[in-house]
Amino acid sequence: MSETQSNYNYKVVRQFAVMAVIWGIVGMSVGVFIAAQLVWPDLTFGIEWLSYGRIRPLHTNAVIFAFGGSALFATSYWCVQRTCHTRLFAGPLAGFTFWGWQLVIVLAAVTLPLGMTQGKEYAELEWPIDLLIAVVWVSYAVVFFGTIAKRTVSHIYVANWFFGGFILAVALLHIVNSCAIPVAAFKSYSCYAGAQDAMIQWWYGHNAVGFFLTAGFLGMMYYFVPKQAGRPVYSYRLSVVHFWALIFTYMWAGPHHLHYTALPDWTQSVGMLFSLILLAPSWGGMINGIMTLQGAWHKLRDDPILKFLITSLSFYGMSTFEGPMMAIKTVNALSHYTDWTVGHVHSGALGWVAMVSIGSIYYLLPKLFGKEEMFSVKLITVHFWVATIGVVLYIASMWIAGVMQGLMWRATNPDGTLTYSFVEAVKGSYPFWTIRFIGGLLFLSGMVIMAYNMFKTMAGGKAVDAPVLAAAGHHA
Repeated sequence: MSETQSNYNYKVVRQFAVMAVIWGIVGMSVGVFIAAQLVWPDLTFGIEWLSYGRIRPLHTNAVIFAFGGSALFATSYWCVQRTCHTRLFAGPLAGFTFWGWQLVIVLAAVTLPLGMTQGKEYAELEWPIDLLIAVVWVSYAVVFFGTIAKRTVSHIYVANWFFGGFILAVALLHIVNSCAIPVAAFKSYSCYAGAQDAMIQWWYGHNAVGFFLTAGFLGMMYYFVPKQAGRPVYSYRLSVVHFWALIFTYMWAGPHHLHYTALPDWTQSVGMLFSLILLAPSWGGMINGIMTLQGAWHKLRDDPILKFLITSLSFYGMSTFEGPMMAIKTVNALSHYTDWTVGHVHSGALGWVAMVSIGSIYYLLPKLFGKEEMFSVKLITVHFWVATIGVVLYIASMWIAGVMQGLMWRATNPDGTLTYSFVEAVKGSYPFWTIRFIGGLLFLSGMVIMAYNMFKTMAGGKAVDAPVLAAAGHHA
């Protein structure tokens, strides 16, 4: 074995981990800015590329694909090497996935504010960027599955099942939903029309949540929670059941985004039914993660990384209870188009996705830069509390605003006319939008604290690659 072959490839993990923190700040800054726009509508100064409709998709793409995506690349590349006891397959291709993904992000940051969009939720990017995403993603799959193929242990650890499932599903979703006919360099029309287009879009949209934002991050949870707790997974059998139940059920839940639309009623009902079934595997996974702390609960007291990881599981449990409830048609009649949906999305995005990513990256950074621990453990604790208070303010304000909006919109007078005008519901929402802005600002502040801690850790350390463990060794 050559010297490089006997070391893990940490370079690409380092690159993605550092960029995850940086893109987190960028994406959340845009989010805070558009939250501020709802409180102070003149904030755009009439500049069209700063308007809500232009930069709201920039925010969603930046936090999901730039921050979340970079965190997933970093953790999956770390996990697959460590649990397969082998160096990452096709090193140069792994390097390409990093630079290719950063190029996608920069192109998104340029085209979306300019109004170049396909108008599809989470799939706004135009066809040339979509092609680049497909190339990067297929390269990612080659690196990931190539590493699994050359593993030196017979077992494939469960985290890799989740990462692998997420990689395959996202490839399928992206390629089918992004099918379009180009008519200019940055303009295309979808291959689908009408209700079919909506159906395929929400098959993609909800599974972007189900695979990109759930299965991928569950891979993270199944590796980093046991590592940080110093305990084995509570039930390995449950983790495998969790995987198969989740990936089978999630695929069918998309139509719940289209209740009371032109979509056939039976299709809406199928979406609702599978959404309710989803509660079981989701809570099975949450319980499995939290129960991994059996015999190690005392560690929660003074381990802020564990605080992030376990709190993220609590938010995962809450969001995956709330989602199926909101998929019930009668509940959806109240919640649809209101801020309740925004609150639900962010309890998952900030509480689950961001917190499990932050905890995992805090675990990785010292190891990637040859340190025992982060520059300041105290600052991790500060970050935890700032972030947690921020999430709670955000989602509580959105829940209250959303239920209020739903009730105001459906209120009628005895003669059948509407009790409230739309603008009265907007006026009533103002205080809650202000609280949401403060909550978002707190969460963003936590990310800035994290960046400071990260750069100080990097300054005091140097890039390292650990030697590959012998196959007979313990799990990584």
